[in-house]
Amino acid sequence: MVEGHEDDRLSKLPDDLLLNIVERLDIADAARTTILSRRWKDVLARLSKVVIRAGSFESKHTTSKKDDIVRSNTTILDATRSILERRAGSLYTIQLLCMQFYLGDESIFIGQTVANSIATQKVASVDFTILTKVRRNCTKDELLTNGRQFMSFFDSCPNTFGCLARLTLENLRLGESAFPKFFSICKQLEFLFLHNCDMGIQSLLEVEHPQLSELVIASGCFKRVHLKWAPKLTILKFSIFRSKDDPFCLGYVPLLQTVSIINTALSWHKMLKLSELLGKTAISNLHLNFRSEKIWVKPEGRRQLLPVFHKLRIVNLLNIPEECDLTWTMFLLQGAPNLKELRIVVRDHLCLMVTGEERKNGAFSEEKDKGLELEPSASDFKHHNLAGLSIYGRFQAEDKLVSYARSIMQAAVNLEDIKLYKSPVCQRCKHMRQEWTLEEKSSLSYKIKEGMPSLVRIHFPSLGEVYF
Repeated sequence: MVEGHEDDRLSKLPDDLLLNIVERLDIADAARTTILSRRWKDVLARLSKVVIRAGSFESKHTTSKKDDIVRSNTTILDATRSILERRAGSLYTIQLLCMQFYLGDESIFIGQTVANSIATQKVASVDFTILTKVRRNCTKDELLTNGRQFMSFFDSCPNTFGCLARLTLENLRLGESAFPKFFSICKQLEFLFLHNCDMGIQSLLEVEHPQLSELVIASGCFKRVHLKWAPKLTILKFSIFRSKDDPFCLGYVPLLQTVSIINTALSWHKMLKLSELLGKTAISNLHLNFRSEKIWVKPEGRRQLLPVFHKLRIVNLLNIPEECDLTWTMFLLQGAPNLKELRIVVRDHLCLMVTGEERKNGAFSEEKDKGLELEPSASDFKHHNLAGLSIYGRFQAEDKLVSYARSIMQAAVNLEDIKLYKSPVCQRCKHMRQEWTLEEKSSLSYKIKEGMPSLVRIHFPSLGEVYF
């Protein structure tokens, strides 16, 4: 503080800068700023973004035991009431009201408090993340209990759900009529994340929604997700499916641009044909993550893929097992003439792989590249648009890397840059970041470029904080 009775310099900032600073704080810290001075007293009533998360008002030493769930929700309810009631009559719009809380008896009161604010104040967008008491390895009974509790919550706050723009749910098993009812009420929904949610083993989820632009399905026991009508959907992410058939099918999704599929394939998983899976769409971004297990896509010819891939610009192939030959990836170049960037990660990532007794008891495939018969192409095949190739890996089999890079250079006549990275950092296994030695750089550059007419540049960037 400046000596005397003058305000501190921070308080002299223009309103927009002051609010920008406060909105970057945790909501608990933002609330504490109201005691600093008269000018700060009404800062909560002017915030354009209000984010209240489970744990924001709890002690750092609070555990996540079930006994703490009620206290956490009660604290969130009190904070929500306090913050939103201060804004009563405020002329400032809440551009984003983001809430994270646990599913429980108290969640109904949280939903009703938000509904009252929506009815009496200016709230542009509402985001709910609803957690469950048991977050991993839920039993069937726990899934069913969560499902019943969620529907009770849903039925008690239809106006709240009708205004949601974003929703994240986890660990729910709902009845057959739940999702049609859910989609009919949540008409403003733009983003939906379902983690381990379904309507029972081998159930079918049909999606018809006018506003949904991003859908994420992770785990669960759906036999198939049918996107019958989603005219604004642009991003689809599908993770860990158990179906023996295609995990999803696409109806009317004219704006779909990005598709991401992650799966740990078992021996009985079928080889997916991307031309059939993606139907009549024309995506621009494709992300496939094999989790260091069996490759589950089938190489196809140009004729089958061109209708789907003629707009494809970016491809990410993540966690390809080290034992696999990489030449099968060439089918993507042959089917995507406008591809600009190709990125592959080659590694046996122990955090993702199942090992030991669990692997012996499971249906994991020990032939990870079985079924990858690449259809023959013309020997003079050339790709004219690929500009960048990035390869991440441990590079223990240097000859495989060199051979693959050279084959890409031969096909991609306008290739500009090849970027070689060592294995990415992993937040879970704390894999140590490694850098290239001068000897490694020199050796690889020579072997890749030897006898090649291409003027492609080879880079060895520092990996930095890149996580996969």
